[in-house]
Amino acid sequence: MRHTLPIAPQFYVTAPQPCPYLDGRMERKLFTALQGDTATRLNDSLSKQGFRRSQNVLYRPSCSECSACMSARIKVADFSPTKSQRRVMNRNAQIGRRATSPWATEAQYDLFRRYLDSRHATGGMADMDMFEFAAMVEETPIRSRLIEYTDKEDRDLRAVCLTDILDDGLSLVYSFFDPDFDRLSLGTFIILDHIAIARDLGLPYVYLGYWVPGSPKMDYKSKFSGLEVYHNREWSPLSDNSDYDSALHPLSTDPIAEQVARISLPDSRPTS
Repeated sequence: MRHTLPIAPQFYVTAPQPCPYLDGRMERKLFTALQGDTATRLNDSLSKQGFRRSQNVLYRPSCSECSACMSARIKVADFSPTKSQRRVMNRNAQIGRRATSPWATEAQYDLFRRYLDSRHATGGMADMDMFEFAAMVEETPIRSRLIEYTDKEDRDLRAVCLTDILDDGLSLVYSFFDPDFDRLSLGTFIILDHIAIARDLGLPYVYLGYWVPGSPKMDYKSKFSGLEVYHNREWSPLSDNSDYDSALHPLSTDPIAEQVARISLPDSRPTS
């Protein structure tokens, strides 16, 4: 018997689990499958509404205790590098960029493992094997690129970023880098280079994932000028942390049914 996909995407909620950003809180996610002929338009539309992609799934935090996780993006036209960021670009003048199809290699996985062991040894990805890494990189139903950064002299791989190309920008899905080269500030360099790529392509935004007020892990994103966050169902320039105190309140989230009802969906007709 032949089955067809539903016209509208179906949304689900994960079971609560400890929040990786704020101690003592629980997180849950609202998610939907990313598949079929409308995957690209769905990804473009929901990315503008605070969703992120992981393989064939789009998700957005939907916690019962707070709404602190806010999608963040850099408005390229409003970005101006600081002196520190200019120094990062200068220190990485010997790093070359190569954009490829999303295809995993052993060299990438070796770098990924060293990065996790150094930076996120107790995180949710700590036990990821080569097959799971390949799935993370290769299972994408939309236009994605794997951007490798290598030393121009010794050709060693220094950093990698899995990047989605949206209709209004670049989305950094996941990046990792050589932990032995802290002096290069490779995480910052990857973002700066993506701003340059977006500018060259005429794309207005670079999506960075989530920014969380009060989380030291996310503070680095606030260092970039032109940063916007998705809060109260709209994008606005990042302001002082105290302006988001209400997002930490247990009554700051709407019921799941209301959240889903407010999601704007793209035209469901397939691309010709």
